[in-house]
Amino acid sequence: MKISHWMDRSAVGFGTSGARGLVSSMTDSVCFAYTVGYLRHLERCGEFGPGTSVALAGDLRPSTPRIMRACLAAILFMGGTPIYCGHVPTPALCVFAFSRRIPSLMVTGSHIPDDRNGIKFNRLDGEFMKSDEAGMLGIDVAIPAEIFDRAGALLEPPPLPEPTDVLTGYLERYVGFFGREALSGFRIAFYQHSGVGRDFLPGLLEALGAEVLVLGRSAQFVPVDTEAVREADHRLAREWAQTHEIDAIVTTDGDADRPLVADESGAWLRGDILGLVTARFLGAGAVTTPVNSNTALEAAAFARRINRTRIGSPFVIQDMMRAENDGIRPSVGYEANGGFLLASPVERDGHVLSPLPTRDAVLPILSVLLAAREQGGSLRRLQQALPQRFTLSDRVAPLPSAVSLETIRGLRERIEETTLVPGLGAERNRVLSVDETDGLRLFLSGGDILHLRPSGNAPELRIYVEASAPERAFSLLEEARALVAPAS
Repeated sequence: MKISHWMDRSAVGFGTSGARGLVSSMTDSVCFAYTVGYLRHLERCGEFGPGTSVALAGDLRPSTPRIMRACLAAILFMGGTPIYCGHVPTPALCVFAFSRRIPSLMVTGSHIPDDRNGIKFNRLDGEFMKSDEAGMLGIDVAIPAEIFDRAGALLEPPPLPEPTDVLTGYLERYVGFFGREALSGFRIAFYQHSGVGRDFLPGLLEALGAEVLVLGRSAQFVPVDTEAVREADHRLAREWAQTHEIDAIVTTDGDADRPLVADESGAWLRGDILGLVTARFLGAGAVTTPVNSNTALEAAAFARRINRTRIGSPFVIQDMMRAENDGIRPSVGYEANGGFLLASPVERDGHVLSPLPTRDAVLPILSVLLAAREQGGSLRRLQQALPQRFTLSDRVAPLPSAVSLETIRGLRERIEETTLVPGLGAERNRVLSVDETDGLRLFLSGGDILHLRPSGNAPELRIYVEASAPERAFSLLEEARALVAPAS
């Protein structure tokens, strides 16, 4: 049965660089079939064969160990040699696998709730691209039915081996580039929650000279979304900033490839601001970012080339690598969720940081802290020195993708008739231009921007707004919520 039929039957579809779905749908047999399809696709590409090493890791969701065992069983079935890397950040797995030019899989649902999970696929030197997904859909997969029960569970799941250390190399990547005194003088609170990097990342910050206070460890999975921060996390950050004398609060999403950083007052910085500051700090010649990222990037005017893409790291990687191939370097990419991607080597103070063309949380965290040092160590002053454009985002959930698409289609039709957005204030309801690169992005009178799109990872409608002042952004977000709220 083709992977496309497995997808239709299980409702486990492709998200960003891999498969995602409800845990109840991601049975052992489905995960086994997807992994076999992935390896057969790589086989066609000349990147896998019997005896090929395949690295495997996962996050801290309750369902992750079971799914990792199903993936392990599929690797063994295909004649591969599994290298189990344990529960580690996605970029740590990628640094290890890319440097050895071997395939790798990460079992993670990233930031989404733990009733869902996913399998992120990588090629030898980068993420699974959209062309890879299209190629994998046509792969025929027949699984050995005798190893599963009627519910699709493995009858004898293989034990997970003793993990191979991939964290030492990940730590040395940054200590070697920035130096052991880079963060000397900083007092940083690390929000642990249930992120897979919650024990490793505080140690990395300490290895770079920071004083680190660990807070907020959770026994339950916490779906920290760096692009739509929960009110509970806003409240926690403010409370910690008032209670502890700190320069910053840092954390990541569940698989530690997206950063979240708060200033000394406990105000979380937007991911696209982290990306902008990091790109400028690294002296980027080319910057690639999706259409929903803050337009302060253009106003900052430091990059020779700026590419705007659809939302999703595969699209960012594609244009980022094109700039690298055109010789515009360093070529970097970032997303509104804060994930930062590096296509080119970067040199600083005689040290070279090698490329990492997948989302990473560590580089933007470190770069923003060091850029703040130039503002007396204040992240707040660092933000104030940037071009003043303010972005906010939210989501309407749960909302099936079909309903999201219908909502957007209906709004687009009304705009074509009147050039006005019903429900928005008169000072900004006229549509000056429309960008349909990804969803519906409206450039409004008064300089405001409203962007709507269905999520590619969960049944929800994403809302992004941008304005010239915080209060305008907040009011536009409120109006947008009311505009797209489902009828009760």
